[in-house]
Amino acid sequence: MTTTTEFGLPTVVVTPGSEASTKLTVRNDGDIVEAYEFQVVGECAPWTSVEPARLSLYPGTSEQVTVLLRPPRSPEVRAGEVPLGVRVLPAERPESVVVSETTVVVEPFLEQRAELVPERRRAWRSARYHVEVRNEGNTPIAVALVAAESDDRLRATVPARPEPVEPGTLVELPVRVRVGKVLWFGAPVPWPVRLTAGSTTPTALPASAEAARAEELEGEFLQLPVFPKWLLALLALLLALLLAWLLLVRPAVRSAAREAADDRAAELVEAGEQQAAAQEPPAGQQQDGQQDGQQAGEQPPGGRQQGQQGQPGQGDATGVGEQMSNTIEIRTNTGDQGTGSYVVPAGKVFRITDLVLANHQGDEGVLTIVFGERTVTTIALETIRNQDYHWVTPIDVPENSAVSATVTCARPGTPASGRQAPNCLQLLNVSGALADVPR
Repeated sequence: MTTTTEFGLPTVVVTPGSEASTKLTVRNDGDIVEAYEFQVVGECAPWTSVEPARLSLYPGTSEQVTVLLRPPRSPEVRAGEVPLGVRVLPAERPESVVVSETTVVVEPFLEQRAELVPERRRAWRSARYHVEVRNEGNTPIAVALVAAESDDRLRATVPARPEPVEPGTLVELPVRVRVGKVLWFGAPVPWPVRLTAGSTTPTALPASAEAARAEELEGEFLQLPVFPKWLLALLALLLALLLAWLLLVRPAVRSAAREAADDRAAELVEAGEQQAAAQEPPAGQQQDGQQDGQQAGEQPPGGRQQGQQGQPGQGDATGVGEQMSNTIEIRTNTGDQGTGSYVVPAGKVFRITDLVLANHQGDEGVLTIVFGERTVTTIALETIRNQDYHWVTPIDVPENSAVSATVTCARPGTPASGRQAPNCLQLLNVSGALADVPR
């Protein structure tokens, strides 16, 4: 061999992010002047260089070159022992190449980044977070989360075991925060969330890396009330409107409906009286007719009256007939319209003097009563329970005409049993005289 090489140190210790060096002795054992070039091989090649890069030696002489190691502070430069090789290339005799080897010890360093995501949560009682831990050191670590006891009413749940993290990788650790009591009313309450992300390594670290073992994390949990302020204000407004309806509006509506029904009934009574008065002849004409009849028949007045009373047809024609009372029942489902009626027989006239209405359930809706072709009244059911009408002058309903009642059921009421009825039920009793049609 014409070239001999030797490293000055058997091992070289280097810390990532700093610089270390060692000497390499090169000796020319040949008989000619030789120029040498150097090439670093192995895992250290990207961050190792040789100075000077070219060396010339006379025969029998030797000289040292410096091998510089500058590993970056990166997870890619893993901690541990790494072989270092330098190939010495003779220019004149390339077949005499020589490789000199040594060992480089890369010291471990610890660098981690932990982040609480998200930093702020809004919820009623509990919320979920996660801690992102990235290992930017060059040695594996095990990360453990510890929750700080900020308040005994707030509890944070973290993983029970440390989580291993390889260099250059990212892991997510789940965190759950829960408040002891529910906030029903009031303003939102903020709770601080404090965590400590600590790490351990399988190998010993230099003193400069101890400070990076623990990292403090802070966040916030904003506890929201179950019933916000705007909802309470809305409920208060609805309650005020309900009270106003029950105390002011509803009594006024009932009073107005009752007055309207009474006015309508009074109008019908007055109209019936006027119609009856228009049909009766004046008193003077009636007396003249009786005197003329007595002179023509040459009969005494007593016999004439008895003869007239004995004729049944004349009794019906003057308004005397058989007393008649008929009850009409109307049962209607909610939202429907039902009708009940009584049809006057042929050859008869129904002279109505009394009308009784019964809304014993307290149903809500509209009731319309029709005598023949005449609408007698329209009543809001919620304004009555029992109602009766009486006429001094009967209202005549001719033959084949109907006494009818139509009910539009809005909502069934609640009878004395205390349970709401399944449908609306009204009873209409009509009384009077059923007389023969005058001939």
